[in-house]
Amino acid sequence: MVEDTGPGIPPEHLPRIFERFYRAEPSRARQSGGAGLGLAITKHIALAHGGRVEASNLPEGGARFTLVLPEGVLHTAHTPLLERSGRHPGAGED
Repeated sequence: MVEDTGPGIPPEHLPRIFERFYRAEPSRARQSGGAGLGLAITKHIALAHGGRVEASNLPEGGARFTLVLPEGVLHTAHTPLLERSGRHPGAGED
Protein backbone atom coordinates (compact mmCIF):
# COMPACT_ATOMS: atom_id res chain seq x y z
CA MET A 1 0.00 0.00 0.00
CA VAL A 2 1.19 3.50 -0.85
CA GLU A 3 -0.45 6.66 0.44
CA ASP A 4 0.25 10.32 -0.20
CA THR A 5 -0.84 13.59 1.36
CA GLY A 6 -1.74 15.41 -1.85
CA PRO A 7 -5.18 16.54 -2.94
CA GLY A 8 -6.28 13.02 -3.91
CA ILE A 9 -7.75 11.91 -7.22
CA PRO A 10 -10.89 13.62 -8.47
CA PRO A 11 -13.71 11.07 -8.04
CA GLU A 12 -14.67 11.23 -11.72
CA HIS A 13 -11.16 10.04 -12.65
CA LEU A 14 -10.89 7.09 -10.24
CA PRO A 15 -12.70 4.57 -12.49
CA ARG A 16 -10.34 5.30 -15.40
CA ILE A 17 -6.85 5.84 -13.93
CA PHE A 18 -5.72 2.29 -14.75
CA GLU A 19 -6.59 2.67 -18.45
CA ARG A 20 -3.73 2.96 -20.94
CA PHE A 21 -2.86 6.54 -21.89
CA TYR A 22 -5.37 8.00 -19.44
CA ARG A 23 -4.17 11.17 -17.78
CA ALA A 24 -6.29 12.85 -15.12
CA GLU A 25 -4.63 16.19 -15.86
CA PRO A 26 -4.81 16.62 -19.65
CA SER A 27 -3.50 20.18 -19.33
CA ARG A 28 -0.06 18.92 -18.28
CA ALA A 29 2.56 19.37 -20.94
CA ARG A 30 3.85 16.08 -22.30
CA GLN A 31 7.38 17.15 -21.33
CA SER A 32 6.52 17.31 -17.62
CA GLY A 33 3.91 14.57 -17.41
CA GLY A 34 3.89 10.88 -18.09
CA ALA A 35 2.43 9.02 -21.01
CA GLY A 36 -0.37 7.54 -18.92
CA LEU A 37 1.10 4.05 -18.98
CA GLY A 38 2.52 3.47 -15.50
CA LEU A 39 -0.70 2.56 -13.72
CA ALA A 40 -1.92 0.50 -16.68
CA ILE A 41 1.31 -1.51 -16.64
CA THR A 42 1.00 -1.97 -12.88
CA LYS A 43 -2.54 -3.29 -13.32
CA HIS A 44 -1.50 -5.79 -15.99
CA ILE A 45 1.43 -7.06 -13.91
CA ALA A 46 -0.88 -7.52 -10.92
CA LEU A 47 -3.48 -9.37 -13.03
CA ALA A 48 -0.79 -11.57 -14.61
CA HIS A 49 0.16 -12.75 -11.11
CA GLY A 50 -3.44 -13.36 -10.06
CA GLY A 51 -3.67 -10.16 -8.06
CA ARG A 52 -5.26 -6.76 -8.27
CA VAL A 53 -4.46 -3.08 -7.82
CA GLU A 54 -6.85 -0.49 -6.44
CA ALA A 55 -6.90 3.26 -5.95
CA SER A 56 -8.99 5.30 -3.54
CA ASN A 57 -8.99 8.63 -1.78
CA LEU A 58 -8.31 8.98 1.92
CA PRO A 59 -10.97 10.78 3.99
CA GLU A 60 -8.37 13.24 5.32
CA GLY A 61 -7.02 13.93 1.82
CA GLY A 62 -4.50 12.15 -0.33
CA ALA A 63 -4.66 8.99 -2.39
CA ARG A 64 -4.11 5.33 -1.52
CA PHE A 65 -2.87 2.70 -3.98
CA THR A 66 -3.12 -0.92 -2.90
CA LEU A 67 -1.43 -3.85 -4.66
CA VAL A 68 -2.71 -7.29 -3.65
CA LEU A 69 -0.89 -10.43 -4.81
CA PRO A 70 -1.59 -14.07 -3.93
CA GLU A 71 0.59 -15.56 -1.22
CA GLY A 72 3.86 -16.91 -2.56
CA VAL A 73 4.10 -14.64 -5.61
CA LEU A 74 6.72 -12.37 -4.08
CA HIS A 75 8.86 -15.29 -2.93
CA THR A 76 8.84 -16.79 -6.42
CA ALA A 77 9.56 -13.43 -8.02
CA HIS A 78 12.68 -12.99 -5.89
CA THR A 79 14.01 -16.48 -6.52
CA PRO A 80 16.65 -16.41 -9.26
CA LEU A 81 15.33 -17.84 -12.53
CA LEU A 82 18.10 -20.43 -12.78
CA GLU A 83 17.31 -21.69 -9.29
CA ARG A 84 13.57 -22.00 -10.11
CA SER A 85 14.35 -23.91 -13.30
CA GLY A 86 16.60 -26.36 -11.49
CA ARG A 87 19.50 -25.34 -13.72
CA HIS A 88 22.69 -24.00 -12.27
CA PRO A 89 25.55 -22.33 -14.11
CA GLY A 90 28.15 -24.92 -15.02
CA ALA A 91 26.00 -27.91 -14.12
CA GLY A 92 26.31 -30.64 -16.76
CA GLU A 93 28.51 -28.52 -18.99
CA ASP A 94 31.87 -29.70 -20.31
